[in-house]
Amino acid sequence: MINNGFIKLLSGLVVDVIKFNYPTDKLLSNFFRNNKKIGSNERALIAETVYAILRNYYKLTAVVENPRNPLMLIALTWERVLKVDTDMVRSITVLKDVNASCSAFKNDIKSITEFPDWIIELLKPSFTEEQVISLAQYFQEQAPLDLRVNIVKKDVDSVFSILKNEGLNPQRTAYSPFAIRLMNKSFLAKHKLFLDGIIEVQDESSQLAGMLLNPKRGEMAVDFCAGSGGKTLLLGMMMRNTGRIYAFDVNEKRLNNMAPRLARSGLSNVYPQLISNENDVKVKRLHGKVDKVFIDAPCSGLGTLRRNPELKFRQHPESIVELNAIQLSILNSASKLLKIGGVMVYATCSILKEENQDIVNQFLRLNHDFIIVDASNTLNMPELKRDDGCLVLSPHIHKTDGFFAVLLKKLDIVPKK
Repeated sequence: MINNGFIKLLSGLVVDVIKFNYPTDKLLSNFFRNNKKIGSNERALIAETVYAILRNYYKLTAVVENPRNPLMLIALTWERVLKVDTDMVRSITVLKDVNASCSAFKNDIKSITEFPDWIIELLKPSFTEEQVISLAQYFQEQAPLDLRVNIVKKDVDSVFSILKNEGLNPQRTAYSPFAIRLMNKSFLAKHKLFLDGIIEVQDESSQLAGMLLNPKRGEMAVDFCAGSGGKTLLLGMMMRNTGRIYAFDVNEKRLNNMAPRLARSGLSNVYPQLISNENDVKVKRLHGKVDKVFIDAPCSGLGTLRRNPELKFRQHPESIVELNAIQLSILNSASKLLKIGGVMVYATCSILKEENQDIVNQFLRLNHDFIIVDASNTLNMPELKRDDGCLVLSPHIHKTDGFFAVLLKKLDIVPKK
């Protein structure tokens, strides 16, 4: 029920959210855990309100008297963004007349794109203003739910039919043969297909990056920054549960999160390995022995703003510079694992060339025995062709997260300059 007590709880949550210290999904999870009596409809409104504030933060804060006042942000969001019933909003004492003092939304580039100035500046060399605006508009939309079907257990058509018969309105995506898209973001954590390891949540862009590596039966592969294992499981599936995949990560908690996913998947060819850094002895023992390496590099995550809009406030130019050093170091270290003729994919969920093409170009200047292999040819998708041979995906063009990936091959001789 929407009343003053509800508004008090929501305003406290908004105060925490706009500090930009923690991921929004974690704040919401903790909030709902601590307020279990809140009904499902109210929970949906709370989540919708929080994300609407984040997606429209510059518009909202440019016109309210006090940008840090959560009540003003809530009232303005409800009336102008979410179009919550005006009479209902104004019937609540603490919100009464808040909107009356607010002027119209501004029409400057910052308010239109909802990008901080520094992101706009970094995008300028690669995008026209119109392209930046188009990209930003898609980032302000809610992302659909992409699933990856585990074809080791069940074929995609069968899973599609099950979801369709359940009224979930599944759609096939444009590129990945393993993907099914749900527009209504249904709750699947307790669905039998999920519990049986037949489906996993994974954006189509991430699936394409794994497909770019194209691991084969019986090969040895490494997922260098495995995290909780989304791409690891994709690679294991593509290898048809043969060969061996080492899943490296420096974060023990993330690796532990892989355990239940791995158990559900039915894969037995994955070997999680906790490492101290990219030069760990566990890494060095594989030098020159590996067929395929996947590097999901630590990055700004700015390609995932549809899902994580707070990232544009939590990142800053200095953090990008710090990430660049880490990205190049990891790429250099991972490259040493490859056999002659082996290939690796360097990937990020970033839209910034500083984390993508620039890192690859630096690596190639330092490692003359590597070349770029054209991604569109490898994927057999000419519609993704680019002059630089990289895979670059954008929500406003491909209806995926913003994503970058490049396939690099180790040569047996250094090309002559």
